[in-house]
Amino acid sequence: MFSSREWRAVALAGLLCVGLGAQAQQGKGAYPGIGRDATVKEVAAWDIDVRPDFKGLPAGSGSVERGQGVWEAKCASCHGVFGESNEVFSPLVGGTTPEDIQSGRVARLRDAGFPGRTTLMKVPTVSTLWDYINRAMPWTQPKSLSTEEVYAVTAYLLNLGSIVPDDFTLSDKNIAEVQKRMPNRNGMTTDHALWPGPEFAKGRKPDTTAKACMRDCPVEPKVASRLPDFARNNHGNLADQNRLVGAQRGVQTGAPAAAPAAKPAQDGAAKAPTALLDKNTCTACHAMDQKLVGPAFADIAKKYGGKADYLAGRIRAGSSGVWGNVPMPAQSLSDDEAQTIARWLAGTGKP
Repeated sequence: MFSSREWRAVALAGLLCVGLGAQAQQGKGAYPGIGRDATVKEVAAWDIDVRPDFKGLPAGSGSVERGQGVWEAKCASCHGVFGESNEVFSPLVGGTTPEDIQSGRVARLRDAGFPGRTTLMKVPTVSTLWDYINRAMPWTQPKSLSTEEVYAVTAYLLNLGSIVPDDFTLSDKNIAEVQKRMPNRNGMTTDHALWPGPEFAKGRKPDTTAKACMRDCPVEPKVASRLPDFARNNHGNLADQNRLVGAQRGVQTGAPAAAPAAKPAQDGAAKAPTALLDKNTCTACHAMDQKLVGPAFADIAKKYGGKADYLAGRIRAGSSGVWGNVPMPAQSLSDDEAQTIARWLAGTGKP
C-alpha cells in the first residue's frame, strides 16, 4: 500500500513521462519542446523565393502577347493598362530611356525635378519583379497566377518599358539575358553593408560604428506625438477611424464609438457570410461600416438594397467610377458565392 507521499511521487513521475513524451513530438535542435519541425511539403510551399542569380526560378515561359491579356484581366484595374496606375498605386512604368538601358543607370533618379519614381526606374533585378508578381499578385488573390502567367505578365511589364520587344517570350532560359537590359541594373549598391550577409561573403562590416555606452549613458529619449487639447476631437475619434487591417495606431481623441455591427445597414439583413468574405479577400478592400480602399459594406447595402442580381453581376465583373476613381477588379469567385454575398448585401435572403 502506498502512502500519500508515495502516491504524489508516482503521480509526478507519470506527469513527467507524459511531458517528455509530448516534447519528443515537438521541436528539436536549438529550441527543444517549442513547436515542431516543419514538414518537407510545408518548407517547399514557403521556399518560393527567386534570387538575383535566378536560383529558385521554376522552368517556364510566357509571351508579351499572353501577358497583355492576363494584365488587362487581373492587373490593369489597379496598375493601368500601360502601367501608369491609378491614384492609389505609384506608376510602374515611365522615367526610363534607351540610354538608361544601355548604361544600366537611370539618369532621372538624380533629377530632383522629375515627378515621381516608377518601379522600372528603381528595380535593379528582373528576378525581383518575377518573385514579387509570383508571391504577391494580384492583390486580391496572391499566388493565384500560374508560373506561365507570371512569366507572361513580367514579359508584358518589361515590354511596356521597352526592355524587351513586342514578340518576346520570357523564359527561365533567357531571363539572365534580360537582366543585362534592366535600366537600373548598375544602380544597386551594397555599401550599406546590409547585404550581402554573413552567409554570402566574408569581411562584411556593420552598417554602424556605434559602440555600446557602458557608463553615464544618456537617458534614451521617448519620441512621441500628441494633439493639443483644443484639437483632439475636431474630426472625431482618430482611433476609431483606423483601417481594420495591419498595425493599429492612434490615440483615443473622443468617446469610443460603438463596435461596428457585423452586418450592412439594411434592417433585417442576414448574418454576414464572414467565411466567404475572408476566403475571397473582400475584407482587404471593404470594411463593415467604414470606407477602406472601397466603400463600406453598409454603404453598398444602403445604395443597392433589394438588388441582389445587380450586385452579384458587379462582384463577378468588377466595376469602376461608381464609388470614386479606384476600380474594383473582376473577382473569380463562383456564381453561388457571388449570389450569397449579393443577397446578404441586398438583404434579400440568407447566406
